[in-house]
Order: sequence, then C-alpha cells, then structure tokens
Amino acid sequence: MQLRLDAEWDRVTQQLHTLAEAHERLQELLSAVLAISRELELPVVLRRIVTTAMDLVGARYGALGVLDEERTGLSEFIPVGITDQELAAMAGVGQPRGRGLLGHLIHHPEPLRTENIPGHPHAAGFPPGHPPMRSLLGVAISVRGEIYGDLYLADRLDGRPFDTEDESVVLALAGAAGVAIDKARLFEQVRAGAEQFQRLLLPHLPDLRPFTAAAIYRPATAPGLLGGDWYDAVLLPDNACATVVGDVVGHDMQAAAAMAQTRNMLRALLYDRCTPPSSVLTQLDRTLHAITDDPVATACLARIEPGDDAWTLRWSSAGHLPPLLISPDGGAEYLDAEPGLPLGVDASQPRPDHARPLPVGATVVFFTDGLVEHPHYSIDTSLRLLATTAAAHAGLPLDALCQTLADHPPGDGHDDMAILAVRTPPRT
Repeated sequence: MQLRLDAEWDRVTQQLHTLAEAHERLQELLSAVLAISRELELPVVLRRIVTTAMDLVGARYGALGVLDEERTGLSEFIPVGITDQELAAMAGVGQPRGRGLLGHLIHHPEPLRTENIPGHPHAAGFPPGHPPMRSLLGVAISVRGEIYGDLYLADRLDGRPFDTEDESVVLALAGAAGVAIDKARLFEQVRAGAEQFQRLLLPHLPDLRPFTAAAIYRPATAPGLLGGDWYDAVLLPDNACATVVGDVVGHDMQAAAAMAQTRNMLRALLYDRCTPPSSVLTQLDRTLHAITDDPVATACLARIEPGDDAWTLRWSSAGHLPPLLISPDGGAEYLDAEPGLPLGVDASQPRPDHARPLPVGATVVFFTDGLVEHPHYSIDTSLRLLATTAAAHAGLPLDALCQTLADHPPGDGHDDMAILAVRTPPRT
C-alpha cells in the first residue's frame, strides 16, 4: 500500500512540475509577445523577434531571413549570436541567398526541425569560416496571409535537440511576430505619408543671393503626427533678407493647416511693408485674430539689413527660443533678449525689437523647440549642447551644418523640428 501511495505521489508531483514548467513557459511567451508588440521601428522589430525566439528556446544562434519580391530568395538576413571572431572568419562571404535548408524552408514553409544539419538531404553545407551548427528549428513568418520571411534557430545551449515544445512556442511567437511586423510597416507608411504632407506645406528656399541659406525639417518620431513647425526666408525690396521660424501648437491637421496659413500671411506682410519685425508680428497677430481660429503659435522673425561696413540683424520674438549666432572664428552665442507674447494670446500687446551687428561670414541659426526638448535634460543643458555642436561644425557648408544639427539633436525626437541657417556675405 505504501509503495502504491509513494508512486501515486511521485506521479502527481511530476504532473504539478510539468504544469508549473508549462505555466512558466506560457508566461515567458506572453512577455515575449508584449515586448515585440511594443516596438514600432521595423529593423528593431525584426531583430527583437530573433533575440526573443532565442531566449524562449535557449538557442545559441538565431536569424531572420526576409524574402525578396519574387519570394524565391532572401533580400535581407539578420543573424544574431555570431561572435566578432566568427564574423571575421567569414569576411568576404556574402549574405545568404536562400539555398540549402534555407531555400527548402522558403519553398516549403512548414516547420523544419532537424538534429543533424549536415546530414539533412537538403543541406548545402556552410560557407568557409562559418561556425559549425548541428541542430536547426525553422518556421515561416506570415504577414496578412503571405510569407514575409523565415525564422531560424540553431543549437540549443544545453546541447539537446529542439523538441516539439520548442516548435510550438516558436510557432506561436511567429504568429505574433507577423502582427508586429505588419504594425511596424504600417507605422512606416503613416510616418512617410505625414512627412510628405508636411514637406509639401513647407517652402523651398528661394535664391537669396548674396546670402547663403539652408533649412531642414524633421517630423516627430511618433506615428502620424503632423507638426506645426515651419520656416521661411525671402529677399525684400529694400535688399534686406527676412527669416522666420515658427511653431504652431498641436500635432494634427489643424496645426499643419494653421502653419501654412500663418506662413503665407506673414510672407505677404513682409513684402507689403518694410517695417521692424515687431511691427510685422503685431499686424500678423491682429490679422490672425480677426479672420482665423488658429491656435497659439510662437515665432522668431528677423531682418538682416545692409549697412556701410557690416550687416545688422534685427529681430523680434513671439515667445520663441533665441537664435544662435556663430561667428566666423567658430564662437557660438545665443542672442538672448526679451521675448514677446506668442501669437494668438493678446494681439494688443507690443513686442520689443532687438538689434545686433553681424560681421561678414557670420551664421545665424533659427530653430524650433523640437530640436532641444528632452524629458531628461533642462532646456539650458540642451541649448548648451546645441551650441557646442554648432561651434564644432561652424566651418561646414550650411546644408551640411543643418544636417549635422538635425542628426545629432539634444532633443529626444518626440516633437518635430525645423532649422534655418543664414550666412552673411561680403559687403560690396
């Protein structure tokens, strides 16, 4: 009797242990699915799928092959687990093209599991320098009913072959991976569409000779956000160069439309009257208040005027960040001055004008807050970082300078950004 009870107890204990392991693996799978679904950038999603699958089954190596348009080979191959030494040993070996077992899985997208890669009838061998691999688990990843690519896992860390439980877990992960890939591709399409729409609203800088100028716009990293950041520069009838950057509050169609409307109104006012920047901003504010329901906006409007021996920068701010002045010798300083109220707050309140002589070869950089806003830095810290970067690249052509500032922003990219740089020419 005692022997039977002991045997029954051992059986129940084993069942409980098996159930606990299954529950733990299910929790790991759910956590893995959530981790993949949180990513939006497609390259990050693809690599996360591989690393997650490797963690779930304890694989030493993993890879994801993306099918080409003909679906007969691979257009992209993302390996994980290969060491630097192993990569060096395969120097000169091109990307896998989808032959051997990889090709078999492409043409027969059922799960593939083998304990002996070299001995499989469809194996084509490894290229020179490739690390030896013994066991393989491969599954297809489908997106909207079409095979997108294949997930490959090789050699469990414990030396055992992949089993049916491993296959079931990876198949479940592949289903979630297809959804994550689809979401990431949709994110890319939405972001590209929003960026294209935004760029259509922004001007191409006209010929500003004798001045040189460049501008760049970057959308927010979040999907589908339309921004209200804008820039413009025009030569005026009195030979001054007018420049402006602005930021309409909001990240939607209304903000984008208000940005275009404000920019067009301002350009007309600049041509109509050669008055100080503060006067133009006041008239713009009154006009917007009278005939539109546009949201609040900030702006920095400037005129670079010719003088006898130098240039003079005159500017006025409607609640905007100060411009950055880069001297010909590479020094950088912000033109801090009293800002006025943003547009759309109180059209009756005047804004101050400010003036600063500019030497030949000086560069003035106007920008919006998306370039410098970061949740972990104060605005002063971000502004110092921006000035340091600008000073270090002061000798670049203006288009390269704008590109550098946009590529290495102190901000975190959560907001769109606009940068406009103007350089003063020699006096003639």
